[in-house]
Amino acid sequence: MNTQPRSFLFTSESVTEGHPDKMCDQISDAILDAILAKEIDLARAGYIAPNGAPANPALFRCACETFISTGLVVVGGEVRTQAYVDVPEIVRSVIDEIGYNRGKYGFDAHTCGVMNAIHEQSPDIALGVDESYEIQHAAGSESAHALDKYDTIGAGDQGMMFGYACDETPTLMPMPIYVAHRLAEKLTEVRKNETLDYLRPDGKTQVTIRYADGRPQAVERVVVSTQHAEDVSMDTLRDDIVRFVVHPVLEAAHIELARDAQVFINPTGRFVVGGPMGDAGLTGRKIIVDTYGGMGRHGGGAFSGKDCTKVDRSAAYAARWVAKNVVAAKLASRCEVQVAYAIGVAHPVSIMVDTFGSAHVDEHLIERAIAQVFDLRPAAIIDELDLRRPIYRKTASYGHFGRELPEFTWEQTNMVDKLTRAVAALS
Repeated sequence: MNTQPRSFLFTSESVTEGHPDKMCDQISDAILDAILAKEIDLARAGYIAPNGAPANPALFRCACETFISTGLVVVGGEVRTQAYVDVPEIVRSVIDEIGYNRGKYGFDAHTCGVMNAIHEQSPDIALGVDESYEIQHAAGSESAHALDKYDTIGAGDQGMMFGYACDETPTLMPMPIYVAHRLAEKLTEVRKNETLDYLRPDGKTQVTIRYADGRPQAVERVVVSTQHAEDVSMDTLRDDIVRFVVHPVLEAAHIELARDAQVFINPTGRFVVGGPMGDAGLTGRKIIVDTYGGMGRHGGGAFSGKDCTKVDRSAAYAARWVAKNVVAAKLASRCEVQVAYAIGVAHPVSIMVDTFGSAHVDEHLIERAIAQVFDLRPAAIIDELDLRRPIYRKTASYGHFGRELPEFTWEQTNMVDKLTRAVAALS
């Protein structure tokens, strides 16, 4: 029996790449990517550090945070690396690509101040990640022979992570966040290709979908707020956004506006002052935008700026991978997976699967099949999803999930056959 109410409204939001918080996410992930790429290059070149240690990307650690305000970017956090990268140059490059490259836009990549406060990772944190609890406590014992290579790395922190999937859209994402992201992407597209050359980088979108019997029916409300040049009229802006952004996106998403739908375009009117001049930004402050738009739970940990040993990121990606494969295998119409870890321990302390009454087979069979098919130890996740690559800047805008790009390995449905066979064998 489906536990959802028969009729309800659900709202999700997204933001463009020029939103101050998203600027910070992109900067943090660009720094992560740059250092990781350099670590990989050093290892390939056979680099040996002055202390005699060879370059090894597996020992790279990063937890990079960014704060941005009027005329200033502050980068901090903890990094362990043998590589050097030009942090101010990376910061300026990201801001320039986003489009804040003129003083009249309120922020200029070429003249803003950049403060670098990155320092080395605490050895206390590194201890349990470099050598897991299992390895440390099995040394010399009878159980040591049972350990394998995936027992070597402990989780980078404690915490719980969630993954979610549903069959509302082709990418198995909830319809509200799917449409909100596409609107935000379209805003950026028409700005950068100069269809609407008066737009500026900052913007937000919001979509309200009416559901009946647990299925999306129509769009009841759309909100688009976009930064713009001072000389454009509100009538022109509203007409253009509806014509070039709202209607194309809804048509492509195969969902219509309800008969009495309301479309709000810059409902406060003027939005000239935006970006870091209008509001401060901070890494990790858009975690619901990054995930499922509120449809599905969130463990609280942000993603951007964190290397793949941080389970806040890698385990959330793995949980999405698991949930998406369950739905793609048609074992359930909706699936949420929770996984939890203790710092320094390789094996999860708990795994939970919830199909919200939508399972097409016994839910216990799904749980047992997942346990057989997926290895959720951090080292196994890193290996299976090939996460030790400089792929993270792309994730920092328009959602970490539901974008079927080659780099987004957690969006693959490559475990459908294995899951189906496992369920059949367990039946």
